[in-house]
Amino acid sequence: MDVAGAAAIVTGGASGLGLASAKRLVEAGARVVIVDLPGGHGAEVAAEHGFLFAPADVAEEGAMRAAVAMAEGLGPLRVLIHCAGRGGALRVLDREGEPGALAHFEAIIRVNLTGSFNALRLAAAAMARTEPLPSGERGVCVLTASIAGYEGQIGQIPYASSKAGVIGMTLCAARDLASRLIRVCTIAPGVMDTPMLARLREDVKTALAAGVPHPARLGRPEEFAALAMHIIANPYLNGEVIRLDGALRMPPR
Repeated sequence: MDVAGAAAIVTGGASGLGLASAKRLVEAGARVVIVDLPGGHGAEVAAEHGFLFAPADVAEEGAMRAAVAMAEGLGPLRVLIHCAGRGGALRVLDREGEPGALAHFEAIIRVNLTGSFNALRLAAAAMARTEPLPSGERGVCVLTASIAGYEGQIGQIPYASSKAGVIGMTLCAARDLASRLIRVCTIAPGVMDTPMLARLREDVKTALAAGVPHPARLGRPEEFAALAMHIIANPYLNGEVIRLDGALRMPPR
């Protein structure tokens, strides 16, 4: 798909994977709306890079509807790259044998899984209202999972569950939207050099990087963006979850 002149939405677009993806879309001629939490640096980032900024919690319907409407004001909405998400450690039982906090589990599911569905359904509805391109497409949605959705580590149960849900959503959504000429794929990154990982100690990040078979380093946001752009460009990629992890398979800890 040629995105020149089209509108695109990138959630989590003020930093990390989302920011790298938004930059690539602008370079390709798209008009980009980034979605990020209010109170952050979204407005400043948007002004610096030529985006529009829509403050929103991705799991909140009204704010995401407003973000989609903003994008539609720029042109036909053709692209969603959904990168917004959060982490958070939790075990089934804590060290004292008490059940893990249900509210904490639900909060992570809400952002990572419910937020993915909310962004997907609202963007897809806007794409479905557009005229098909000569290529026979209306739009492309790229979601973000994680290799934790396959190999969740100890203490990752809410995060791993949410990302497994996104993986499970992908093929079903692609089949649902096939008649609307909208493709859906998901990228499942490994250990990426993003603000989410920046909270870890340097020695922990070094150990994570050393565990990657090749190249033995953290992934770069630009590599995620390059894959997202290839998914958009390649019309035969649909319903697929693509690992981006340097052949890493996560150990239990």
